[in-house]
Amino acid sequence: MLVVWLVFSPFIGALIAYILGRRNEKARDCFAIVLTSLELVLAVVLAFVHSGGAFLQMGGFLVTGLSFEVNGFKAAYAVITALMWAGTTLFAPEYFRHEKEGLERYWMFILLTLGATEGVMLSGDLMTTFIFFEILSFTSFTWVIHEQTKEAVKAGYTYLFIAVFGGLVLFMGLALLYYETGTLSYADLKAAVDACPDRGMILAAGICVLLGFGAKAGMFPLHVWLPKAHPVAPSPASALLSGILTKVGIYGILMITLHALVEDYVFGSIILIAGMITMLLGAVLGVFSVNLKRTLACSSMSQIGFILTGVGMLILLSAAGSEEGYAIALPGLLLHMVNHSIIKLTLFMCAGVVVMNLHKLNLDEIRGWGRKKNKLKIAFALGALGISGVPLMNGYMSKTLLHEGLVEGIHLLEGISGYLKAAEWIFLVSGGLTFCYMLKLFICIFVEENKDPVLQQKYDMPGAYMNLTSTIAILGSSIFCLLLGQPLISTRLGAFMSGNSHILHFKAFTLTNLKGGAISLCIGGILYLVAVRGLLKKDGRYKDYWPKWLDLEDLVYRGIPARFIFALWCTVLRIVEMSTDTIIVLIRKTFMRETRVRNNSHRFGLAGVMAAEFSEAAKPIVTNFTFALLMTCLGIIVMLFAIFYFAVIL
Repeated sequence: MLVVWLVFSPFIGALIAYILGRRNEKARDCFAIVLTSLELVLAVVLAFVHSGGAFLQMGGFLVTGLSFEVNGFKAAYAVITALMWAGTTLFAPEYFRHEKEGLERYWMFILLTLGATEGVMLSGDLMTTFIFFEILSFTSFTWVIHEQTKEAVKAGYTYLFIAVFGGLVLFMGLALLYYETGTLSYADLKAAVDACPDRGMILAAGICVLLGFGAKAGMFPLHVWLPKAHPVAPSPASALLSGILTKVGIYGILMITLHALVEDYVFGSIILIAGMITMLLGAVLGVFSVNLKRTLACSSMSQIGFILTGVGMLILLSAAGSEEGYAIALPGLLLHMVNHSIIKLTLFMCAGVVVMNLHKLNLDEIRGWGRKKNKLKIAFALGALGISGVPLMNGYMSKTLLHEGLVEGIHLLEGISGYLKAAEWIFLVSGGLTFCYMLKLFICIFVEENKDPVLQQKYDMPGAYMNLTSTIAILGSSIFCLLLGQPLISTRLGAFMSGNSHILHFKAFTLTNLKGGAISLCIGGILYLVAVRGLLKKDGRYKDYWPKWLDLEDLVYRGIPARFIFALWCTVLRIVEMSTDTIIVLIRKTFMRETRVRNNSHRFGLAGVMAAEFSEAAKPIVTNFTFALLMTCLGIIVMLFAIFYFAVIL
């Protein structure tokens, strides 16, 4: 029953919050805070009570039913999800204190997404995962377009397009997987895959699932929504988009990996390459960004790359039969998922404090604002140190484990050791770039003075910049960046999530491991002096040097290749349409011998007149693009149900 309450109470609460918000805004905010706090309590209880592998089957929905299961990893992420929502819900009332429009919608969809996210994290099969995954894709879309500006609408539709594309490809992968194995249950999938003779079809299904979940995770080349959605979304929503919703994608990739393709060398290589590109590209974009929230968004993309690198190495080490490497890589990527969630909760709420006070994000405009704001400075510093992998902070432990997985692969996989050595240096350089852009943000906001002395004097004036609940939310989350960096805590959490006690004996502070961390930090410091102080900050101002034409969305997805494909597709459809019309006309003129008939509607009285008027009124509707789009969507829905019927039910 705990699982049922955890998943479905936010759906009921969303309706209650919407009704309350129409009558009393304060009551709505209090209700949301109480509900998310209770979710956190339930999640903690669930982690203690049912972490041994409990399984729950709910029949009667889509014939196959919904299924949920709880193990260490799922229980931990149920807690992290609830913690993220509780923290942002505490912070949101102050953030929206001057905003009145659209808040009922915001709170309703925030709570709906909470239930859907818990449904994904506690799902017991891939179909249950898919159902809740699609729900949260559409409910979280409203966060991106909340401000309803031109930029927000464009970013929102980019997000929605990627989400719909990912969902369709994901469903195709699930249909293939079920066709080959006869099951989508996590409990039975591995044995069914091992018994399947056609490994090529399993790999094809896995690649479809990777693309589907990778779209939500922000994996290259499906990352285009991420740097654009975060700056336009409200900061509490940005924290959830970055901290949790990207992990929903990673969760799906991890599930298909562990239960179907954990020893597939090709699949592991694909994920490793995608992870390396995502990791490095996100870090480079973060260094060049001069927008606070965009920098944090690019950082999220880069950290997702670190996690995907861990997944790739997990598969390659497992394929090579290395139990020790597997025992290092799995806890490392699971810990980095948790650490990144906590860090981004802290950093995006800190960014939210800047936004709600200044309503600005450009580094030149917010420069020097936080010089006298010590509580915010401490929280941001803890998050920045954590994500940079500084020893005794949470990011250090998980990044060290991921690095150890790479080193293990270099020694064990002799055939690709050269490539893995290059991957190790990409890993270290990406870590250095992380430290570089976080140093850029911290120094800009909390150390430097603004170019305008009058504005700096105004920034330094004493006064309240966040209330008590916001302070509790931000400082409370930042403390976890320090606590989870302690080996006694992080190793036990890693063992709990992975089900492997080997990590309890891992020594994170050996000279070799400290050397790897120091190399990244030194690279970051040098890059800050060269790239930021020497290139980005010319004439005392932060300048955006990233070429606009390198925007992948405008260059590819909305550019000439996409337009050519669209034009070609329209031409094909037009030819098909003309061919169909020609056949119909021939049939009418030959077999049916149709002749032109005058309008005799007057013979049929009022009914004839109404029919003629209805026909005239319907013409602009039928020929309208919106109507065509609606019909297309209905066709897709029918197609999906047909695929579901033949691939799953039969």
